[in-house]
Amino acid sequence: MQTFRMKDKDTIIVGVTSGIAAYKTLDLIKLLKKDGAEVFVVMTKSAMAMVPSFEFEKASGNKVYSELFEKGFDYRDILKIHRVDHIDLADKADVVVIAPATANCIAKIAHGIADDFLTTTLLAVHCPVIICPSMNVNMWNNPIVEENITKLRVLGYHIIEPEKGMLACGYEGKGRLAHIKIIKEEILQLLSIATSLKARKIMVTAGGTIEKIDDVRYITNRSSGKMGIAIAESCFLQGAEVLLVRSETSVNTRYDIKQIVFETADELENILKREVKKYDVLFQTAAVSDFMLDNKNKGKLDSKKSITLMLSPRKKIITQIKKWHPKIKLIVFKAIWSSLEKTLIKEGEEKLRESNADAVVVNDVSKPDRGFQVDTNEVFVVTRKGSRKKIPLAKKQVVAASIIDFLVTENLF
Repeated sequence: MQTFRMKDKDTIIVGVTSGIAAYKTLDLIKLLKKDGAEVFVVMTKSAMAMVPSFEFEKASGNKVYSELFEKGFDYRDILKIHRVDHIDLADKADVVVIAPATANCIAKIAHGIADDFLTTTLLAVHCPVIICPSMNVNMWNNPIVEENITKLRVLGYHIIEPEKGMLACGYEGKGRLAHIKIIKEEILQLLSIATSLKARKIMVTAGGTIEKIDDVRYITNRSSGKMGIAIAESCFLQGAEVLLVRSETSVNTRYDIKQIVFETADELENILKREVKKYDVLFQTAAVSDFMLDNKNKGKLDSKKSITLMLSPRKKIITQIKKWHPKIKLIVFKAIWSSLEKTLIKEGEEKLRESNADAVVVNDVSKPDRGFQVDTNEVFVVTRKGSRKKIPLAKKQVVAASIIDFLVTENLF
C-alpha cells in the first residue's frame, strides 16, 4: 500500500460513537499524532459510556468535545465573541473520520439530523468525511442501513466498509471495524489529495441554458448540472480556488464554493468573457443551447393561438474561449447519442479540433443510467496529446475524481 506523509499540523477530527470498537480508535489517534497531525476528538454521550473521555484527551492532547451546551453556557457570550465551538472545529478540519460509526449515527448523517456535537459539526464541515461503520452483521445487512450507506456514498462521503470476523456480540460475519492501519492510510491519502490542486484557479460551468419564448415560457435541455457540480466539488476538495458558474435550474453544491448563476446562453457567454482570464483551467460542463429563437416575444403569448417557433443555430461559445484567454487549459464536455465507443472517440476528436480544447470528455446520453438527470455516468476522455481514457459507469462524484486524476497525470493542470 502506498504511504502518504502529512504536512505539518494537518487537523483531523475523530468522531467516536458508541460501538464496542471505540477502544481501537485510541490506537488510530496515537498513530496520527505520531505522524504530526493535530487531532481533536468528538464523542457522543453513549461513546463516553464505552470508553472514558479522559483516555481520548490523553491520546490526542486536546480537549474532548461532547456537549453542545456546556455548564455555564450563556448565549450572550456567543453574541459578544461571535464564536461557536462546533463551527470553529469544523473550520479547522482537513479531514473528519468517524470510527466507529454506529447504525444510528449513519442514519442521522444520511438524513441531516443534528442533535449532538458530532452531527452538528458534520453539517458544518467542508472537508472530506470518512465513515467507518462497525455493528452486528445483521444490522450491517439491514436494508435501511444499506440504503443509508448508499445515500452517503452518493453525497460524496468516503465509506470504509467493515471487515468479516468474530464480533463482540458473539456473531461471526461482516461488521467489525476496519483495521486501524487501513483507516489511517485512507486519511493520509485524502490529505494528500486535498492539496494536489492547491494554488490552481479553476472555473467550472454546470447546468443547462434556457431560450425564452416569451416572458413566462422557455425551451431548455435535460441537464441537471450534477456532473458539473461533481467536477467543481472534486476540484474544491483537492485545494483549488473554484468558481462555479451554474444555471439557476441546476442542483446546488453543499460546499462553500464561489458561484455565479445564469439562465440564458447569452448570460453564460458574458460571464465567461468577463471572468475566464482570471483562471488557469476551465471545465465547460454546462449544456448550452444549440439553437436560438429568432422570434422572441414580450409578455405572455395567447395560448389559444397557434405559433411557429423559428430556431437558428447558435454560435458556439466554446470556440471563443481560447480567443479570450489563449493560455487557459480548456476541458470540454460533449454529449453523444450513441453507444459505440469508436463513435464517441471520433466525436471527441472532432470536438477537440472545433474548440481548440486541451481535452474533451464524451459521454453517451442514449442510455437511462448515464448522462442527464441521473447520479451515474460513463465517459471517455480524449486529449490533444492523443491520450485516451475510458472511465466506466460509476457515481458522478467518482467519475469526476477519475477525470481530474487522469488530467493531472497528463499535466493538464
